[in-house]
Amino acid sequence: MTAVAGAPVVVGVDGSRRSLDAVETAAAEAALRHRPLRIVHAFGWPSLGTPVTPGLAGPSLRAFRDQADEIAHEASLLAAKVAPDTSITAQVLDGGPGYVLRDESRQAALLVLGDRGLGGFSELLIGSVAVQTATHGACPVLVVRGERRSAGPIVVGVDGSAASVRALDFAVEEAALRGTELLALHVWTSSSSTELNDTLPISAEAWSGDQEENRVLAEALAGIAQRHPDVPIRREVVRGSARRLLVERSRTAQLVVVGKRASVARLLLGSVSQHLIHHAACPTAVVRPAPNGASSGGGP
Repeated sequence: MTAVAGAPVVVGVDGSRRSLDAVETAAAEAALRHRPLRIVHAFGWPSLGTPVTPGLAGPSLRAFRDQADEIAHEASLLAAKVAPDTSITAQVLDGGPGYVLRDESRQAALLVLGDRGLGGFSELLIGSVAVQTATHGACPVLVVRGERRSAGPIVVGVDGSAASVRALDFAVEEAALRGTELLALHVWTSSSSTELNDTLPISAEAWSGDQEENRVLAEALAGIAQRHPDVPIRREVVRGSARRLLVERSRTAQLVVVGKRASVARLLLGSVSQHLIHHAACPTAVVRPAPNGASSGGGP
């Protein structure tokens, strides 16, 4: 997957336990990728939540700013413990968290968030900034939630769309970096089944559909094994609910990866991706399609 040359891994921090989990994850990701780590804390007027204008700072505001600086500094110390050989910078930025994070994503290789926030990231709640950033971020967004595991596969949802192909590229690179297995999961629903009704008996239609869906997954994976011969790849084609099955697989996975856009019935942000941000038992990465239809490739 292409990324800006020398682009950092960026993590949003607010001092909460969830954001510190994100800092640890981001530091590990930066070390794996041999990229710098950039820690950012969004700072706004404490009571109104509006950006702070330089020059208006009085004694009270200075105390809040000092606290923000301390949050960023403490996060950098934590990151250095996880990744001592990684270049780490920390900065307090004026503005709301959504704006700051989306702006940072334009020059980032990866943006890492906790699934809930506090203080300067008070809006970083499931369904708010995390989802907005995953929707509008210009780079892959990794939402840290659930259990962080050092064992288990990288699970990727594949539906044959350009978005899921991009997600597959990201996932296989992640599996290669972590030295683990890739589980490519393709979930399909017959014309007589829905996300809410996925236990119907297998019919002739379903059997022929299964053949077609195996072909979709095989085409998506074509060339992956040649580009990443050291990554074990397991394929699963399952008839059912993508949301339910991806959450199930997340219980033993290191990471679940989905595309930012896909067909309405499959991996659509606001459906499957948002469901994972709410319910996955491990961190979830949301990957946008290549810009202007460009092919993906290259390093992470």
